[in-house]
Amino acid sequence: MNTFILSLTLAAAFLLSGCNTVRGVGQDIQKAGEKIEGVATKK
Repeated sequence: MNTFILSLTLAAAFLLSGCNTVRGVGQDIQKAGEKIEGVATKK
């Protein structure tokens, strides 16, 4: 359980460090949406 929480914390820190502004968060969400859309259209 502690390993899981530590992993989640590290992942969150890594993701948030890449998008330290509201604009950056929006761009990251948009890119993730495009990736999901691309996978969905392939199937």
